[in-house]
Amino acid sequence: MMESIANWYTNSLGSWLPKEVFVFFVSMLPFIELRGGLPIASVLGIPIVKANVLCIVGNLLPIPFILLFIKAIFRFMKNHNILKSLVEKLEARAERKSEGVEKGEFIFLLLFVGIPIPGTGAWMGSLIAALLEFKLSRAILAILLGVLMAAVIMNLVSFGLLPAALG
Repeated sequence: MMESIANWYTNSLGSWLPKEVFVFFVSMLPFIELRGGLPIASVLGIPIVKANVLCIVGNLLPIPFILLFIKAIFRFMKNHNILKSLVEKLEARAERKSEGVEKGEFIFLLLFVGIPIPGTGAWMGSLIAALLEFKLSRAILAILLGVLMAAVIMNLVSFGLLPAALG
């Protein structure tokens, strides 16, 4: 799938948008994040260090805004009937994903963000932290460490480092 996104970029945006900018913006997107940005960077031939800086910064950039403003944005959207059902689904999903988290919220958040499986990541982790009113400084640290953990895992997969690490 990441190869098809990279091919789409090359055929449609590649002539005017630098691949580094594309990867940076892809890493900012919910559900794709760094987990999609690093494989795309690898396919596009971006060097590993540059790819990591772009993807980590891109993935982290929206997080403070989500943590600080998402509850007010959701409240506004529900009060004005703007995508109300989507907001309610996101809130319900965040609540379901966070059941039993009261104790160990830091480790939960770190692992939730850091283990790259579908439905997890910095966006959803930030949403959970904001909706459950986790302490801001601890949430930011857990999400930062989780993004770094995800970067290590995705580097092993995306840049072919896994066989070298095992052998």
